[in-house]
Amino acid sequence: MERLHLAYALVGVLGVLLAFWSSSIRRAPVSEPLLALLLGVLAGPVLGLIDLPHQQMTVFTLEASRVLLAISLMAVALRFPLPDYRSVIRPVAVLLAVAMAGMAVVSAGLAWLVLGLPVALAVLLGACLTPTDPVLASSVVSGGPAEQQLPARLRQMISGESGANDGLAFVFVVLALSVVTSGSIGGRVLEAGWAVLGAVVIGVGIGYAAGRAVTAAEAREDVDGGSLLVFTLVLGIAALGVARVAGTDGVLAVFVAGLTYNAVIGNRSRASEQQLDDALTRYLVLPVFFLLGVEVPWRDWRDLGWPLAVFVFLVLLLRRLPVVLALKPALGLSWRSVVFLGWFGPIGVSALFYLTHSEGEGARDPRLWAAGSLVVVASTVVHGVTATPGRRWYAKRSLESAG
Repeated sequence: MERLHLAYALVGVLGVLLAFWSSSIRRAPVSEPLLALLLGVLAGPVLGLIDLPHQQMTVFTLEASRVLLAISLMAVALRFPLPDYRSVIRPVAVLLAVAMAGMAVVSAGLAWLVLGLPVALAVLLGACLTPTDPVLASSVVSGGPAEQQLPARLRQMISGESGANDGLAFVFVVLALSVVTSGSIGGRVLEAGWAVLGAVVIGVGIGYAAGRAVTAAEAREDVDGGSLLVFTLVLGIAALGVARVAGTDGVLAVFVAGLTYNAVIGNRSRASEQQLDDALTRYLVLPVFFLLGVEVPWRDWRDLGWPLAVFVFLVLLLRRLPVVLALKPALGLSWRSVVFLGWFGPIGVSALFYLTHSEGEGARDPRLWAAGSLVVVASTVVHGVTATPGRRWYAKRSLESAG
């Protein structure tokens, strides 16, 4: 317990410091997840201040990432008025229907060719690495600098994709898990179908009921902005819990609930809900990446050797960018926007969630966590460091094009 209390203290102090220098952090070539990750590495492997059993850390990481995803996806769903999301339905649909499959195939192929993993395990690793992380993506597309340097449509596209593909990746993971643990897909096809269909039904129902309740309370002038902010947070947790009890995809259910709630309330109370982005997700992300820093499997990384380093490099370079570039005609974007969209598809909390979920479901090959965790660490560093320069590059090219 003392080690956990020390972890609370370290994360809390980091959160206070980040809040104090929040504007400066937004302009610096670092991100909040990257700083939390570095603090975890320092407190864990470097100084040995926090050393918990792997199984215990896996449970902590799984539940912390699940809750963080729920809150982050609620923030994504409420980031823009729903009509703005409708304007990017076509390109987001292309990314979900084609790019997701492409990213899964590329990642799985690299795991098989470079790491020499069995085909089933390589497919599972590829599925876990497929979704674009909404938490890391938020640090790229939200906040004052992002609003000034990036067009709203591009930010809406990244937000919409990162919200939807996190839930849809569950289907990929469930089917791959079935092959890894039992040797065949078997009855998991029905489970995967129910996971998606049930999540949509539950999300629509909860989001609609919540939206109607809020509009009725506002009509009676019986609710304030602060209560609404907490309400949206609790709504995400509620949708996650109901979906999990029903055996469906809780991550997708939260996103659908947020979009439905967004549609019902319209532009009423939007200022309060949008505070969820900066007021919560910037700080709730800290414990998850701190845990990742504490838990990094240095020995497993060393045992896998140089093929692991090559794998990580190729995943960051080939998993997404070439796939999105190939889809330029279907996306209807400029080359500048396609390059930005192709590069900023970070791998983070969603991958941690699916990796730990897979381990809990029986996929306990240490190579799965070793390879996946290093990809997440590398993506956190690389995309965190390039976010500010990338936005500035985009803004500069926009000015040059306008001139």
